[in-house]
Amino acid sequence: MKWVVFGAGVAFAAGVVLIAGGAYLERGVPEWVLVIPLAITCAGVLVRQRAPLLSLGLGVVAVTVDGFVGPSLGTVLVFTDNLYAAVLYGPARLARVLLGVTSTLAVLGGAVAGFIAGDWRALAVMGIQAGLVLVTPVTTALVLREQRDRAAAERLRAEQVAHLAELDRQAAIAAERTRMARELHDMIANHFSAIAIQSTAALSRKDLDPGTVRKVMESVRENSVKGMAEMRSMIGLLRQEGEEPEATRPRLADAETLVERVRRAGLDAGLRVDGDPREVPASVDLAGYRILQEALTNALKHGDSPVDVVVSYEAGRVVVTVENAVGAAGGSGVARLPGAGAGLIGMRERASLVGGSLDAGPGGQDRMGRGWWRVLAVLPTSDAHLSVTYNGGGDRSRPVAVERAVVVDVRPEGA
Repeated sequence: MKWVVFGAGVAFAAGVVLIAGGAYLERGVPEWVLVIPLAITCAGVLVRQRAPLLSLGLGVVAVTVDGFVGPSLGTVLVFTDNLYAAVLYGPARLARVLLGVTSTLAVLGGAVAGFIAGDWRALAVMGIQAGLVLVTPVTTALVLREQRDRAAAERLRAEQVAHLAELDRQAAIAAERTRMARELHDMIANHFSAIAIQSTAALSRKDLDPGTVRKVMESVRENSVKGMAEMRSMIGLLRQEGEEPEATRPRLADAETLVERVRRAGLDAGLRVDGDPREVPASVDLAGYRILQEALTNALKHGDSPVDVVVSYEAGRVVVTVENAVGAAGGSGVARLPGAGAGLIGMRERASLVGGSLDAGPGGQDRMGRGWWRVLAVLPTSDAHLSVTYNGGGDRSRPVAVERAVVVDVRPEGA
């Protein structure tokens, strides 16, 4: 604001000097009268940014009055700033209108002057002068306005790009946290569920001989060591860069190890492999292993013997089925362990990430009238059903996008 007042004062002082020097057309009026329209145009300079339309209005009034009493060079020059401010700071529609109006006035002014003087040279001179006074400030302001709007648009675009990048970063962080939580849950829950069941059984049974207690404690220690080893392995994978080594990736081929762990925890578990075992995509291999691990963990926590595991290698897919009896207590006579409720959600997420499906729920009753629980995962292995893309330059075992697979209803009759 201080510089605006200073500029208006300088413009007024320069205009007064021009009037005193005779830079006006003599019309027989006192010189002080010419100062009035000059002061009006300078008042327009004071409000050029806050009220550009008012600045233009004051300038038009001043130039009109000055045309009758002068005109004076100082008032005309200050009026060009009123035009410039109206185009630069005013509405965009007004800027386009002023360009047409000033161009028309410049042509008409030159034509009228040439017609009155009867000389084409007067037409050329007046046309050029009118163009300099009217058209030049308008076009200059239009160019600056376009550059300013373009810069504002680029800033807005940059802010939007930065916002989108931040959203992508937050989504990536959330996805990574979800993945880590799922891996930790599936990896540790199985070991610690077995430890909890075995230790609770050892504490609750007073009739166990030292040999049985020692065997239980050895199993507890084995599960503890394996759990710590898997956790160290995962932490090492999180710390390192590059792809996940093949030797550390759990596979469906290791299903026997998971079933044996359940046997040692006290449940009667069996494994059957149908079809010819074959190499499957890494993401499907890991998903099948983790789903089987979580299903067996749930059987330890909430189920009874027997536990039947079937891994079927079929054309274009792998089907993992886990069935266990449901009773009031676990297979070792220990009360059920509480669950966090994340197991089924995690299994469905794993199946969905590789384009498969998961069905979990009660499966009816057997001949003895006992209920049973079934987990059935269908995981596609062919390119026609599985299409996984990965983040570049990082862990390629993390699926980012998958195509939707056909969900097959394989529930038994009467379920």
